[in-house]
Formats: sequence, C-alpha cells, structure tokens
Amino acid sequence: MPTQAALQALSILRDASQFQWYVITLFLVVIYIYASEISAKNYRAVFAALAFWGMDWFNEIWNALVFHFTNYAAVWMAPGKTSYLILIGLNIEISMMFAIMGIAATKILPENKNEKVFGVNNRIFYAVVLSAACVFVEILLNAANALVWEYWWWNTNMPFLIFLIGYLPFFLVAYWVYDMDSTEKQAAVTFGILGFDMTLLAIFSGFLGWI
Repeated sequence: MPTQAALQALSILRDASQFQWYVITLFLVVIYIYASEISAKNYRAVFAALAFWGMDWFNEIWNALVFHFTNYAAVWMAPGKTSYLILIGLNIEISMMFAIMGIAATKILPENKNEKVFGVNNRIFYAVVLSAACVFVEILLNAANALVWEYWWWNTNMPFLIFLIGYLPFFLVAYWVYDMDSTEKQAAVTFGILGFDMTLLAIFSGFLGWI
C-alpha cells in the first residue's frame, strides 16, 4: 500500500497542468551558465557538470524503481509544489539545480589537482565538504516536507547513507572527469553516463512504464 506522500507524488507525476512560468527563467539561467563556460572554452567544467547531472539521474531512476517494486515508497519523494514532477523523487527544479551545482562544484577547485587542504587531497576534501553541505540542505528540505523520507535507514537519524550514496559519488565522478587529460576522454565518459541513463529511462519508463 503506497504511503500518503507516494500517492500525493503520483497524483502530479508528469502532469503538465502543474506548469509555472518561473521554470522558463530557471532554464534560461542554466543555459546562460553553460553558454558562459563554453564561450570561455572551459569544456572540462561543462563535461564535469554534465557527468554530475547524469549521476543524479541514475540515482533518481533506481529510486523510482524502489517504489515500483515495493509499492510502498521511494527512498526519497518530492510530493510538494512543482512546475513538473519528472520522477517520483525528481522535479524539474531539482534537476536544473543539479545541472548548476555541477558547474559550481568545479569553481572552488585549485588548478593543481594534487594540492592538499588540511592534509587531504583537495578533490577529496571538497567532495566530502560539499556532500556534507548537501546532506544538511536535504535535512532542511525534509523538515519543510519538500522531500519526504519513509525508510528508517534513510532519514535524519541515518544521514551517512544520504552522504555516501546520495552525493559523494556525484562529486567524485565530476572531479574525476574534470581532471581527465583530454576533452575526448571527458566527452566519452560523460556521454556514456548520460547514454546509460537514457537507456534506463527508455526501458523502465518508455517501454515498461514502471517509473
């Protein structure tokens, strides 16, 4: 039996009548940010950000599958106000936020990938710090009922899994792509991640209709 939050999310899932005009402005902000990086030929930041975004899509797909197989709840759900709920735990505002966050995450990186911060490699240090900050924000969103958690192992009492699964891989993969020694490698990995996501969406949403 689905939880109340799951039913609420399902009631607006991919419902175009929820559209609000502010989402167009947010979309233009995303376009402007990426266009600025491309204009500056900062391609490694673009690919790192897209890899980051793709990692989030993968998480959202398996999260939606959890609901399909349990018919109870996804690990996280976004049943509140939105301009468009794409998947049970992903609305269009969240998706655009992650697209921007990937760019922002590269801006604080030292040019030297081996430089240490408090004795820790700077890539590891910033991945951990930013992941912890994201978990804190999620806890606030949960308190505001914008994100709903139903499982005992994924809540404010167990934030480690949110940190370890929900965010840390995003930053580590983004920084790995950022530091690759050629644009071709960055493009291959990034499009590999996005292509895998699109394949999963085509299967589980388009063909099977599970999510």
